[in-house]
Amino acid sequence: MSRTEIILYTLIIYKVILLGIGYYSSKRTIDSADFFLGGKRLGPWVASISAVASASSAWTLLSLSGIAFSWGLSALWVFPGIMLGSILNWFFLAPKLQRLSTKNDSITVNDILVGSSEGFWRTAILVFSSFIIVFSFSFHIASQFQGAGTTFASNFNMDASVAIMLGGTIILIYAILGGFWAVSITDTLQGLLMVCTSIILPVTALFAAGGFSELWESLQNMGDANYRSIWGSQSGIAKYGLPLGFLGVGLATLGQPHILTRFMAIRDRSSMRQAQIIAISWQSIVFSGMLLLGFCGKALLVNLVNNESIFFILTDTLMPPILAGLIIASVLSAIMSTADSQLLVVASAIAHDLRHILKLDFLFKHQLLLLSRVVLILVCGIAMLLALYVPQDIYSRVLFAWSALGASFGPVLVIIVLDRIIKPSATFCAIFSGFSLTVFLSFMPNTPGDVLEKFLPFVIALSIGWYGSRKNINI
Repeated sequence: MSRTEIILYTLIIYKVILLGIGYYSSKRTIDSADFFLGGKRLGPWVASISAVASASSAWTLLSLSGIAFSWGLSALWVFPGIMLGSILNWFFLAPKLQRLSTKNDSITVNDILVGSSEGFWRTAILVFSSFIIVFSFSFHIASQFQGAGTTFASNFNMDASVAIMLGGTIILIYAILGGFWAVSITDTLQGLLMVCTSIILPVTALFAAGGFSELWESLQNMGDANYRSIWGSQSGIAKYGLPLGFLGVGLATLGQPHILTRFMAIRDRSSMRQAQIIAISWQSIVFSGMLLLGFCGKALLVNLVNNESIFFILTDTLMPPILAGLIIASVLSAIMSTADSQLLVVASAIAHDLRHILKLDFLFKHQLLLLSRVVLILVCGIAMLLALYVPQDIYSRVLFAWSALGASFGPVLVIIVLDRIIKPSATFCAIFSGFSLTVFLSFMPNTPGDVLEKFLPFVIALSIGWYGSRKNINI
């Protein structure tokens, strides 16, 4: 068999396994609570790896290695910025969110945000929060489908539009079948594949580059001084925008609904403690591995037009066919583990959070389940159209949606888990200001590290929410 055939057959087997998981999980999905949160019975391995895998999209494997290739040593700021956000998410937010979800029988993040509020402000919060989720995730999911199209087009000479339709359809099938259970189990499988790739491919590339000493010497001999500087092209006070910008990316983790639902689904405190260690270890390996891969690619290839193709070029150059098939499958894993989780969150925002507003309380359990699946199909179709007709690079599209969600929901959730009672009007104003300011700043000229868009909306929303809250004296 040719190299292409081996890669293709490997991927086919992988896809069949995913669909089998979807069918198996469908047997455990009885009602909408199972469909959206798996009955809150996730163990530590599934909860942690599915959470970090859903957070680590095509951006992690394709764009992060590309950033290191193009930016040089300044790309190292990605690691502390994002890891700090992940540590805060897992050790500060996750345990309290899990307990709060259990106590109040919450199914979605919007259930947490509205709390016990009633009347106008409850409706306003639910409607606007659901709009943010649908709007942001439509672009985010579209970027994942675009990544799928790039992967297939790069390896099988397939038209990107056909690849987008194929990848989106596979994701849709197993998400419809098994809901949260299928998404979590497949994300775990995909996360394990991603972490193996993040070890095997960078280590192989490092050996090809001659080891750490040879790699460092090659990087130091690069003609561009900015490439060798930890601050890149920035100087003076502007240079601090780069680490602050990535810290903003890390803080945005606190407001990502597709990650937060995994916290809400963990079954007990013991599982939470184990999940914390597993998740942080996974992210450390994957992020450091992709940064190393980008640096090795610079030493081995030097000139490259599309920096996001470095992953595929090194895979094709360094790996035997079967391993290449598994590694390419890991890219599709990154895509699917994010897209499927986000599709589920969008469906829950409409079928669960808006069911009272849309006057759907008369529906029985099986009818709500059917509605949830119909919404999945519609959202998936919209995301495919965006991927086909709104071209944009993966990095910028993902970071916009990520920042918008983080600034909208993260500040309010931080205040809630600090055991403060926040007025419904302040909750709405914080969510509105975080989202609208992110959108506004996205149209402005970029600042160093794009710090305004990634950091300022979060801080302002947190300030508004804090001003409108008080300490809960009934704890």
